[in-house]
Amino acid sequence: YNSDAICYTFVETDREAVATAVQRVAGMLQRPDQLDKVEQYRRREARKKASVEARLKAAIQSQLDGVRTGLSQLHNALNDVKDIQRSLIDVNKDWRQSINTIENLKDVKDAVVQHSQLAAAVENLKNIFSVPEIVRETQDLTEQGELLQAHRKLMDLECSRDDLMYEQYRMDSKNTHDMNLIHIYFGDMQKLSEELAKQLWMVVQRSLVTVRRDPTLLVSVVRIIEREEKIDRRMLDRKKQTGFIPPGRPKKWKEKMFAILDRTVTTRIEGTQADTRESDKMWLVRHLEIIRKYVLDDLLVTKNLMVQCFPPHYDIFKKLLSMYHQALSTRMQDLASEDLEANEIVSLLTWVLNTYKSTEMMGNSELAPEVDVNSLNPLISQNAVDQLLSKYMSTLTSNIIGWLRKALETDKKDWIKETEPEADQDGYYQTTLPAIVFQMFEQNLQVAAQISEDLKTKVLLLCLQQMNSFLTRYKEGAQLYKEEHLKNRQHPQCYVQYMIAVINNCQTFKESIISLKRKYLKNEMEEGTSSSHANIDVILDIIAKEGCSSLLDEVFMDLEPHLNELMTKKWLIGSNAVDTICVTVEDYFNDFARIKKPYKKKMTVEAHRRVVVEYIKAIMLKRISFKNADERKEGAERMAKEADQFRFLFKKLAAGSGGDTEGLCDIIVAIAEVIKLTDPSLLYLEVSTLVSKYPDIRDDHIAALLTVRGDASRDMKQTIIETLDQGSSQPNPNYVPIFKEITVPTLSVQKRLK
Repeated sequence: YNSDAICYTFVETDREAVATAVQRVAGMLQRPDQLDKVEQYRRREARKKASVEARLKAAIQSQLDGVRTGLSQLHNALNDVKDIQRSLIDVNKDWRQSINTIENLKDVKDAVVQHSQLAAAVENLKNIFSVPEIVRETQDLTEQGELLQAHRKLMDLECSRDDLMYEQYRMDSKNTHDMNLIHIYFGDMQKLSEELAKQLWMVVQRSLVTVRRDPTLLVSVVRIIEREEKIDRRMLDRKKQTGFIPPGRPKKWKEKMFAILDRTVTTRIEGTQADTRESDKMWLVRHLEIIRKYVLDDLLVTKNLMVQCFPPHYDIFKKLLSMYHQALSTRMQDLASEDLEANEIVSLLTWVLNTYKSTEMMGNSELAPEVDVNSLNPLISQNAVDQLLSKYMSTLTSNIIGWLRKALETDKKDWIKETEPEADQDGYYQTTLPAIVFQMFEQNLQVAAQISEDLKTKVLLLCLQQMNSFLTRYKEGAQLYKEEHLKNRQHPQCYVQYMIAVINNCQTFKESIISLKRKYLKNEMEEGTSSSHANIDVILDIIAKEGCSSLLDEVFMDLEPHLNELMTKKWLIGSNAVDTICVTVEDYFNDFARIKKPYKKKMTVEAHRRVVVEYIKAIMLKRISFKNADERKEGAERMAKEADQFRFLFKKLAAGSGGDTEGLCDIIVAIAEVIKLTDPSLLYLEVSTLVSKYPDIRDDHIAALLTVRGDASRDMKQTIIETLDQGSSQPNPNYVPIFKEITVPTLSVQKRLK
């Protein structure tokens, strides 16, 4: 079956080869001109065939050589295995023949063991008899501080005891009686070891002091510990071989030394707290500063002095650095878990996040390069930091709310004083409120900046948010101040001056907020700050606008009797009402000069507008109806003159603030022209001109104006109004409507007014 398969495979291979050859020949002879190259193709293929056959023969020959070598090596290995088998048979035969001989040597073996034990006893005999004396000498040396000599004698005693115990163990490991006997005899030696250890640990505890005063003593302690470490290693190696280890081994004094150093460091860190919150409000600042100083001094002493007293493989500086870091971490976590006040949280976080790695402590140049601050782990976890920050922000929020309330209440008490408020260097009235508020914000931002940029931004945002709430209360307080004043205008005595100060404070608040943001905000587009700032500006503008309105109300309450004289018979005959109005306004504006420029400008324009509105209202009230042309001429000229008075007054008042007051008084002049007109046939034209200039004028305004003229019949009024209604006017885009604020009373209202 296998031969058939092989034959079938060969046949298939031949077929594939023939098919491939036919395909290649067909590819070569595709054109007639290629028939001339048949012989060339045949020679090339023959060369290729010869080359392939040569490589194939070489490969087969190499395989055959390898197989031949392998067979030769297998044959040699077989011969070696047979030789080893014969040798093992001979060894087994010799071993069986020597069993009886070994059993006969058992007595010799026991004698050798006994001889070894006796030799050890003889060798240590002198030490055994002198144990009490050596113990006393060792104790004296320990008390005298001769630690190296004391340890040398202790080592001799331990060596004698350990050798005797080892020989006893070899002879009879189960004989506990003899072992106990040796142990009891050398019992004082264990006390000596413990006493010596106490001396060593005292030196280790005071190593930072000892290394300055007597470094030799510290070196002696380290040498003793190194000796004990070597003995421990030797005893442990012997235990692996024999199973015996002397009592008290391994002592692990090196491990104990580092444990004592660790406890010493922890005690030193915890022992720096000298005060409590009850005795000193700055207890934490003082505590942290002492820790900083102690740790830096200790690490510098370790680097410069202690390192020289310890072998390099102790890596004493790195280990002490780790101990201090761990002790500090534990202490900081303990402090973080206490119920800290806001200023204490700031002190702790500033120390942990900044001071610890600064040049004042771990980043000190004298500690480099051994201390890499970038490789130091955080003293407290991020979670603990976040909790402290959250608690700080919560406490700070409550504090700021309380501070702002107190500041506002204090400021409101100042408003009712009988003395004028203080003025700044430019003479503008102000109170201390903005300075107090922003001094508080500034202090908290400076504190937050010491901790992190993120906290600084959060505190700034908090200040702006609380400023929103504060200004709402400030606005309510100013409104209540005005209402209380209206109940008795004689009180408070300095109402106008303090209302001016409130207005000026709004501008100061704006400037202070911009200054704070510029100083403490890197990115002007920080999320939340822009919207808060915009809201604050809106509220401040409202407070200032309401304050200005309150002051103007105060002015117009004084002007009311004089405004009521306008457009009356008394006015026509000769009245100084407008003169009094101008004097009163100017007098008030002498005080208003203490208002800062942006608000003063708006206030001047508003005062001008309200005076003109009140004047036009007086016309529309129809208090007078001119009887003839002479009265109309006299009244119109008086109106034009008074318009010039108003124009001059407000131009003078606006000179310092830049307000535009030219157009308002022209309305009075335009109305005067309508009244002055002598030819009734031109009345429609004059009125239409007035309407085209001031398109918000209504029919009732025109009717009232014609009524004041006194010569227009009802039909004429109706005709003029209907004709004007049919027409269309193109208002001036810069015109600010004024007539929409002016109402014309009906006849019943007029009777009631009379």
